[in-house]
Amino acid sequence: MERVSKMVTEKPVVIFSKTGCCMSYSIKSFFSDLGVNTTVYELDEMQRAGREIEAVLSNLGCNPTVPAVFIGGQMVGGESEVMSLHLQGALKPKLKTAGALWV
Repeated sequence: MERVSKMVTEKPVVIFSKTGCCMSYSIKSFFSDLGVNTTVYELDEMQRAGREIEAVLSNLGCNPTVPAVFIGGQMVGGESEVMSLHLQGALKPKLKTAGALWV
């Protein structure tokens, strides 16, 4: 848990992903299209550490565990939670507050 806490507070937007996950791909593309520079951790490329992080994400309530998006050190959730925030008009202000979006 401590490791994940450190990882998500070091950068404004952190995405835990898997290389073969289509939802992970779409959420990474979405943030890229918004002009947000994200930090992405591909759990399937991290071997044992990736499995440990995935277990922590599961304990935090991420279901499925990827993609898991953190903004400003706070867990937002997966693709549906991010898209809900976007449709409500709450995503961009959250990104600006975290220092991930300047426009």
